[in-house]
Amino acid sequence: MPRASLSLFLTCFGFLAAAEPIRPDQDPGEPIKGIIISCHGFGREWGSDEMVETMREVKALGANWVQIHPYGSVQRDGSLSFGRGMSADGEAPAWLSRPIAEAHKLGLKICITPHVAPWRAGWSWRGDITFETDAQWDKFFADYERWITQLARFCKDADGFTVGSELDQMLVGRESDWRRIIAAVRAETDAPLTYAANWPNYKKVKFWDALDVISISAYFPVVNHDRLPTAAEIDRSWQRIKSEVLDYAATQYRRVVFMELGYDSSLRAAIEPWKNGQNEPGAEAVQALCLDRALAAVGEPDELLGAFLWKWFPGESSRSDDFLVSKPSMRAVVSQHWGTPARDAPIAAPPAK
Repeated sequence: MPRASLSLFLTCFGFLAAAEPIRPDQDPGEPIKGIIISCHGFGREWGSDEMVETMREVKALGANWVQIHPYGSVQRDGSLSFGRGMSADGEAPAWLSRPIAEAHKLGLKICITPHVAPWRAGWSWRGDITFETDAQWDKFFADYERWITQLARFCKDADGFTVGSELDQMLVGRESDWRRIIAAVRAETDAPLTYAANWPNYKKVKFWDALDVISISAYFPVVNHDRLPTAAEIDRSWQRIKSEVLDYAATQYRRVVFMELGYDSSLRAAIEPWKNGQNEPGAEAVQALCLDRALAAVGEPDELLGAFLWKWFPGESSRSDDFLVSKPSMRAVVSQHWGTPARDAPIAAPPAK
């Protein structure tokens, strides 16, 4: 793609052209205030009327972006099966095309972040996926390239596209595979491209120069003790984390977006943000405090482009309340940061232990 054309597309995300260093006088544009709208399966909910209503709700809360995460299911032999309606010769299924069209009608931008699901394959999550033989690795990357390029073609009108998410074991030694996939995806869509790195491993990504922005799943621990956290110590941790992330991003001539940011209802939410909680007494206050201080840090004017919050379901979620931003307490936190200018005080303090 000509560099001038690419630069125009990058303004959607506030991104810079890939080969150009960041200058202090360059405005990254409106901060990304995103909500990840999840699903209970392969994503049929995204094509529903409930999805449209959910997008209206998150926009009313102050969001300007949404994100969906189509699934591909991986097996031990490296094979990858795709979602329903993913016919190579057909049109995009409604659960992919409708949310893009409806988001744009509502004045929202939308990012597509495909997830590899290790369902029933024996891995605990996608960051553990690895293979034993060259044949298995080759099979996976061949299937993955077919899947991801088809998704990019079906979602070519999206405003951002993620070529991979939290595939921790697939970074070292696989750089050429990723560069081939990135080039193939660029041939299918003009959307800005990124990779969503898991928080401990973003420096292991060797192909940031082929992408338009650094994305991180921002489940950074913000305390290292079992006491209930305070707003002040969480704030200090976020300043340290952001300084390290932005210093690294400057070496890559890229800006940063937190592609996932969230906390479950847990007394240990500040220690292990990635874990499901038990919703113990006082846990929701800890969850609210952690999200409040994270959004305060993300909202500061700097090279951080913004964040997508994990997560929200279309309609009523009857199966899980893990990490839900749609809970009243979480809505109150988000509304304070995205709906009003007041950002000085935490929403809630956890009870004394």
